[in-house]
Amino acid sequence: MNKQLLEPDIGTGYGIDDDASRLIAQYDARLAEAGDAGLAPEADAELRALARIFDLSAEGPAAELWPRIRSLLTKQIPASTAQEDVMTQEPMTVLVVEDDADAATALTEALDDAGHRVIGPFHNAEAAEAATALHQIDLALLDINLSGEKTGVDLAKSLKAHWGVPIIFVSGDVAQAARHSDIAAAMIIKPYSANDVLGAISRIEKAR
Repeated sequence: MNKQLLEPDIGTGYGIDDDASRLIAQYDARLAEAGDAGLAPEADAELRALARIFDLSAEGPAAELWPRIRSLLTKQIPASTAQEDVMTQEPMTVLVVEDDADAATALTEALDDAGHRVIGPFHNAEAAEAATALHQIDLALLDINLSGEKTGVDLAKSLKAHWGVPIIFVSGDVAQAARHSDIAAAMIIKPYSANDVLGAISRIEKAR
């Protein structure tokens, strides 16, 4: 792994945004599949090399290192790349469950601006589940660690079992998200941008 990986290749048209997007998708999937077992040695070494490229400490578990690298990679993707997908999205009814008030507000505003209808935001699973019984939900954006007794994982299982709602985990808890990746259509690691969320929604909408 070296800095050339993140430099544009004019001859092929494969540039910074492509490389960053590819790495994000690759390591999101690798960490989700690895779970508690951790990354394979080669993938782990590559991740730590990437950290050093960005002048980050390469020490610590991969699950803790990746969110910091991911946030820097995301900043390399031009906003226009994600905005093209956003412009073609059909409006969806999105359930938002996030116990951080600032994050919930920012997420709701981004969804509103993109033309989606927001149900919530809710800070606990119990209120969100009650609201789901009253509305036809197209998609749920769930934090994992919530207020109340139930977690976002508990809520995700209930939403899928009772209403077949597609789930996107929006969390900084990589280990928990990876452990339960089988019940989610996508996983967005904190810190994230509005384009991360809207891009994930666009991909799910296209796959429907």
